[in-house]
Amino acid sequence: MSQFNTHRLLTCICLLLTIGKSTGVSADLQQAEDHQIEEIVVWGTRNPFSDSSNNPVSRITPRDAESINAMTTEDLVKFEPGIIIRQRFIGDANGTMGIRGSNMFQTARSMVFADGVPLHYFLQTRWNGSPRWSLVSADEIAEISIFYGPFSAEYGGNAMAGVVNIETAIPTERNFHTQISGFQQNFDSLGSDNKLNGHKIFLSYGDKIGDFSVYGSFNRLTNDSHPQSYYFSKDKTVPAGTEATPVSGGVMDVNEYNDTALYYGNAGATEVTADQLKFKIGYEHNDWFTMVNLAFEDRESNNIDVRNYLKTDDGTPMWNGWVEQNGMQLEIESDDFAFDKSNRKSLLIGGRSRGPVGDYSYLELGISHFSILEDETLSTNANPADPAFVPGYDTSREYGDTGWSTFDIKLLKPDILSVDGLNLLAGYHHDRYELEIENSSGGKSQTQALFGQIAYPVSTSWHLTLGGRYEKWESEDGFYIKRGVTQHHPDRTENHFSPKFVLAFNPGAWHLTYSVARAYRFPIVEELFQNERTTRSKSVANAYLEPEAGLHHNLGFETNLGSGSVRLNIFNEKIKDVIFSQTGIVGGTSLRTFLPVSEVVTNGVELSINQYNLFDKNLELRLNLSYLDAEITKNDPNPALEDNVFPRMPRWRANGLLTWHINDRWNLGGGIRYASNSFGDLDNGDTADSVFGTHDEYLFVNLKTSYRVSENLKLSVGMDNVTNEVAFVHHPWPGRTLFLEASLDY
Repeated sequence: MSQFNTHRLLTCICLLLTIGKSTGVSADLQQAEDHQIEEIVVWGTRNPFSDSSNNPVSRITPRDAESINAMTTEDLVKFEPGIIIRQRFIGDANGTMGIRGSNMFQTARSMVFADGVPLHYFLQTRWNGSPRWSLVSADEIAEISIFYGPFSAEYGGNAMAGVVNIETAIPTERNFHTQISGFQQNFDSLGSDNKLNGHKIFLSYGDKIGDFSVYGSFNRLTNDSHPQSYYFSKDKTVPAGTEATPVSGGVMDVNEYNDTALYYGNAGATEVTADQLKFKIGYEHNDWFTMVNLAFEDRESNNIDVRNYLKTDDGTPMWNGWVEQNGMQLEIESDDFAFDKSNRKSLLIGGRSRGPVGDYSYLELGISHFSILEDETLSTNANPADPAFVPGYDTSREYGDTGWSTFDIKLLKPDILSVDGLNLLAGYHHDRYELEIENSSGGKSQTQALFGQIAYPVSTSWHLTLGGRYEKWESEDGFYIKRGVTQHHPDRTENHFSPKFVLAFNPGAWHLTYSVARAYRFPIVEELFQNERTTRSKSVANAYLEPEAGLHHNLGFETNLGSGSVRLNIFNEKIKDVIFSQTGIVGGTSLRTFLPVSEVVTNGVELSINQYNLFDKNLELRLNLSYLDAEITKNDPNPALEDNVFPRMPRWRANGLLTWHINDRWNLGGGIRYASNSFGDLDNGDTADSVFGTHDEYLFVNLKTSYRVSENLKLSVGMDNVTNEVAFVHHPWPGRTLFLEASLDY
């Protein structure tokens, strides 16, 4: 596996800076902020809770994202410090997120909210644990705040990595908005050569009627992805008495462990159609802001173009049996080339209300309910071109009563005990998660929490925050069906207290902050209860998992730099009993289960530079660089893994966005995303590059320009992965993609 490529990173940074040097004069930050083409108003703008977090923070506005080809919400987040989004293609339902010392499959360590309503998906983890990004459209977002680490008592252990807070825009007058986008991807790798198309249609209506604001939208995204999986095998020994059939067409390469392998097919294009319906109503009265939203998603995915590379001497496709090509022997089976499809319908209802109580106190209430209305996966027994094909689909997974409910109440009281500046934030949280897989397994969990923190300006230069969170977690009604008999797991209860401490120092132009916090991440229902078996694999849950216990430190430095800012964060995370999905082969069957890694320590540094007036009043730069060293420091079940690098953790990450507002109508910009390579397994044995299953170094260069034809019409053209770089995050990243977009307001 290649090492961190310093030259490539410096090249991409210099690329952005060089573009910036081509234009002229500086101005101040306020001028840049006032140069907005459109005014963005957030639900409940006067939010007394907005500065209550003690976490290191990064913020994104629509102006900051002008140079992003944003088809989905996660596109707006993936350029931020310390974040990696596993978005394998546009419309990917498995767009998982990793933040700082948590990798992209540790999805239960980060939280995502839209207008206070949770989008994080704590029913499942790994690739199935992606936040439900599609329940909020990129086009309705007014601001995104990213809080790093669990340093605020407001959030539980699921915020070990961080919290993404999304605020959507509210209509201030009647407006109809239409946006049509089209995109095309070129992809060529490991025997596949595709030109793939997709489009997005977004329609919205908003109005302000007295104290009420109403908003409704429809978002349809359709896309054909490149192949996500490849079928391959190492050389095997043909059983005695069996003769291998000579074939051709397979692609000789290596697997992720550098073993010679024959690639004999791929999963074909995934046809995705995702429809989202959204309705929001807001009410403002006497400084109280109330908003209720409803989001419905209907998603279909179909793999109907599964490719078989192998042909016999007469050109007939080979569908099953022992085959031989160039001296390599392997066995293929009919279900390797089967078609599959999935249907997913879900509903999210949520509300938030906040405002003053009494003379100086503020109250916030939040409630949400998420329900899976339909979620099933179907597959055929073979490819329809295979003589062994039997028409029809078999259900491989179907969900029953599955979803979650949450309730939150927060109180902010300034100047408690009649002490100026002594502020109290306190609250209560309750959540309940339920998972049921038909004829298989399921269970429930719930958490109740009380939290409080006080903040006090010790002097003009020093500021102290102390907090704590007490949590009671329960798992119950866990079951699995074995040979037709229902087995039950014992109910469990855990109680933990998490203290928080923040000390801030402001010596002149600099702002220095030291934060330390304890956090406990409780196991989620999939890790505890989801047991499944297929022909070739078996997933076994672990109902006895202990919570992850983390101790987190952050030392932050920040200062204004002309019309922008520079931030440096140095952090350390020590997490015990790290819950990790581990796989082995038992009796020829792939067995996957959740087991704890005794201790993982992560040390990291993040540098962020944001400039709103770089050399010219209309030139803006967002640039960040992250370094991570994540190491398994202790592992009692298997000490041989100690000192290994924790999987899916690139040592280096860098992102940059450069936007030139040429005039009031025309924007020109570009972006880069870089990550060094990483390992996919705990044993660090996957050292190959640029093949299916590896986690490669990549440098993606993106371009975008937009032009406002009139007050109502805006056109955009963009391109992602301009160099058409081929890289894998186990699955392949997208190839070069062209975007065309038109938006109309009236």
